[in-house]
Amino acid sequence: MTFRIEPSGVGCGALIRGVDLSRPHSPAEIDLIRSAWLEHQVIGICDQELEISDLERFAAALGPDGDDPFIAPIAGHPRVVEVRREADETTPIFAEAWHSDWSFLESSPAGTLLYGKVIPPIGGDTLFADQYAAYEALSEAMKSRIAPLQGIHSARRSYSPGGVYGERDKGRSMAIRYSERAMATQLHPVVRRHLETGRQALFVNMGYTIGIDGLSEADSTALLTELFAHQTQPEFVYRHRWSPGLLTLWDNRCLLHTATGGYQGHQRLLWRITIGERVKQRSFPA
Repeated sequence: MTFRIEPSGVGCGALIRGVDLSRPHSPAEIDLIRSAWLEHQVIGICDQELEISDLERFAAALGPDGDDPFIAPIAGHPRVVEVRREADETTPIFAEAWHSDWSFLESSPAGTLLYGKVIPPIGGDTLFADQYAAYEALSEAMKSRIAPLQGIHSARRSYSPGGVYGERDKGRSMAIRYSERAMATQLHPVVRRHLETGRQALFVNMGYTIGIDGLSEADSTALLTELFAHQTQPEFVYRHRWSPGLLTLWDNRCLLHTATGGYQGHQRLLWRITIGERVKQRSFPA
């Protein structure tokens, strides 16, 4: 298989042309796509005409099932959820805060696939922030300070009954299922080593990181506020523009992302699958 890679020209992001995901691919071909994904962190595979079964097959080749704890799947397709917004919908844009998908889980997704089934003619870009670059740009003093720390992650701000998508969120077309389970917490290192590349990345996010283990609330808030402001600076951000038939694959282990609006009066529909880790912890040079 041969395909063309068009890097974005910033720290992360690339488009791929010349791949047809409506047919099965060999393990060697999948590894080529995976290598491009690991190198560029987020890739857009252009000009696809896919059914849900095609998306499921490609996701299965990339890794095990991820978990989508607060969004109901499409009937008959337990791995696939819809990211949907109707033309006349007035609820706040879904996923409009910087986050790494489901970082509040013990084993958060390695990757996310999102396929553009219905794409508006304007708006709806996704922004990605490179957390390898964000970590590398920190001062040595800050790197030393945060090296031993664990972030406290929780879905409570979004998916608890009192959260953004909780009891007061009316008129949303997505099948969100809020729950008291969203109050749970999970610890993850503030600096996370990627299991496949060995590179270090910041692993906190405004959407789901609610504190720092072992710090007072005041100290935790001050540190997180500083890190949140740092990690989404313009020099780390890639703007991903959608087109009909674009399949996007990103790496939650080293990226943050956020949705944008700007397509009022137009329907938008994407199919999403999260992908679990397929590798165990490797040994990398210190």
